[in-house]
Amino acid sequence: MDQVNIRERFTELYKKYRYGILIVLLGIILMCLPSREKTQDAPTQSAITAENSENSLQSMLSSILSQIKGAGKVEVLLTEARGPETMYQTDTNSGTETDRLDTVIISGSDRSQTGLVRQVNPPSYMGAIVVCQGADNAQVRLAIVQAVSSVTELGADHITVLKMK
Repeated sequence: MDQVNIRERFTELYKKYRYGILIVLLGIILMCLPSREKTQDAPTQSAITAENSENSLQSMLSSILSQIKGAGKVEVLLTEARGPETMYQTDTNSGTETDRLDTVIISGSDRSQTGLVRQVNPPSYMGAIVVCQGADNAQVRLAIVQAVSSVTELGADHITVLKMK
């Protein structure tokens, strides 16, 4: 009799609370599913972005310089003196004894917090090496030096153009 009583009581509770039980089970299933968000550390992401921008500048320079008449195949290497620099907006808080600079923080809709970017300074370069097939021609060397100088703001004494094997 005990089992019959328990079974009747269980079916009675199930009929009464079936929608609530269904919602709880659905919530548990949804919590177990992997999220679609990809979380990455901000410094890692900015380091990857800086490296990609340097490589893309080198590859773009290589493709553009190879279009110079007589240059042939071109490879470019740029060395950075200083990478891209991000300047954040700051507020000055006057305290009782000292003034304090605080970075302005913006909160996103996903509860992430980032600093308010005021300015991003481009990287500065120390030098450039350009290796190309047509480097034995003085006009080609001059055109390459002028092109690299205009893009990187390097002087002609910091740009070396060499003949490719």
